[in-house]
Amino acid sequence: MMKKEKQPSDCYVYLLSKAYQKGQSLVQKRLKKYGLTNIQYLVLEVLWKMEGITASETGKILSIDKATLSGVIERMVDSQWVFKKPDENDKRVFQLYPSEKANRLKENLIDERKKANDQLLSDFTLEERVLLRRLLLALH
Repeated sequence: MMKKEKQPSDCYVYLLSKAYQKGQSLVQKRLKKYGLTNIQYLVLEVLWKMEGITASETGKILSIDKATLSGVIERMVDSQWVFKKPDENDKRVFQLYPSEKANRLKENLIDERKKANDQLLSDFTLEERVLLRRLLLALH
């Protein structure tokens, strides 16, 4: 019987996907108590920086397709994380805003994301963290 090798894969796509899964899991565990998903949190981060942008603009920033984002936003409206206002120039388009609830919990939620980042990178030196960030941005 052949013994399985325990060498890590040399496939960068696979390694990135495993790192992504670990990061997503760490963030999701922290957001669960707020009733938020990772993607919903990302929408909030965008809206905190650019209140009043449209769903289409939000989708472009986050690289999320229209159909997926539409459902995410509707659930966020239903759970009172965001609200929509009709655009003054085009009533078919809605502008998105973080709710009072989202703004009240903003610092807590950002802190949870930062703690997840710290946990993910806890075995890295400062130099390794800086290099990893630079490399990931280069892939973006």
